[in-house]
Amino acid sequence: MATKKSVGSLKEADLKGKRVFVRVDLNVPLDDSFHITDDTRVRAAVPTIKYLMSHGAIVILASHLGRPKGVTPKYSLKPLVPRLSELLGVEVKMANDCIGEEVVKLVAETPEGGVILLENVRFYKEEEKNDPEFAKKLASLADLYVNDAFGTAHRAHASTEGVAKYVKPAVAGFLMQKELDYLVGAVANPKKPFAAIVGGSKVSSKIGVIESLLEKVDLLLLGGGMMFTFYKAQGLSVGSSLVEEDKLDLATSLLEKAKSKGVSLLLPTDVVIANKFAADADSKIVPASAIPDGWMGLDIGPDSIKTFGEALDTTKTVIWNGPMGVFEFEKFAAGTEAVAKKLAELSGKGVTTIIGGGASLELLEGKTLPGVLALDDA
Repeated sequence: MATKKSVGSLKEADLKGKRVFVRVDLNVPLDDSFHITDDTRVRAAVPTIKYLMSHGAIVILASHLGRPKGVTPKYSLKPLVPRLSELLGVEVKMANDCIGEEVVKLVAETPEGGVILLENVRFYKEEEKNDPEFAKKLASLADLYVNDAFGTAHRAHASTEGVAKYVKPAVAGFLMQKELDYLVGAVANPKKPFAAIVGGSKVSSKIGVIESLLEKVDLLLLGGGMMFTFYKAQGLSVGSSLVEEDKLDLATSLLEKAKSKGVSLLLPTDVVIANKFAADADSKIVPASAIPDGWMGLDIGPDSIKTFGEALDTTKTVIWNGPMGVFEFEKFAAGTEAVAKKLAELSGKGVTTIIGGGASLELLEGKTLPGVLALDDA
């Protein structure tokens, strides 16, 4: 992927008095009284915004929050204004929409160094359809485009990709740049031993990831609901655990591929099983080879946690995607929490650790990211 032009290459002459449309990722968790419970994403957006402010730009922030179907007040970005204002040291002005006359007027009234937050772009279905007319309306607000939302870079939406066609220059923000450099570096040229941990409920949604990882890693650890498809493929009985019957052959071929590539593939040796899929289910720990009928596996067991931990201790680069169990239920969250703690510990020791969501997985699979491709080359 070609190196993209960065916001850092723009100076006062490029920015002073200019309206800059910045796609940020402010998709933060809110509690029932609309207080932010984790402001990591808001803080991560600050360096790019402050850089633009300090160079006299008029900053227009666009983000999504949740997955609204049409205008949904509980997904409004309004609750973010106080924290954003506090972090930026200016009073952020909230727009009641993301396009239209009133927004245009608000932008026109905003002084250099001022910041406007547009309402949730996903209130319009045109956003996710990447509708050109909608993208043009967003673009008409600005003179420049900055994409600082790496987490949505794998989506070709109006605010992440469409706008860049109508506003030039279109550049990467500091966060986008950092994530890209880190990931591309880690994947193209990983420090070895290189391990991947893949979890989640379905093999089918992770096939591409597992196949491309088998080309690169020394060690592959599998957990989550998908492990039962692998067990069954090896002839083990899995009780009423989740199994993708039509993917048994695929699981077998992935196991064989790992062997032929010399990749050490670890499946959990013990499982936390439950008599039903519920937070208050009865649970017990059994070997992977002894899951009784009528019981379902909902997490990896303590022996597996120990084995996985010891295997990870030998590594220099680790990529993790997907939970080890049904972490939404406290009883079945131990595997996922243990992996998170282990990665934090390794990270402290200088190991490169990547916890990957959508965009980073697409990069791993060698796919291109529309939100990055749309930006100007350096």
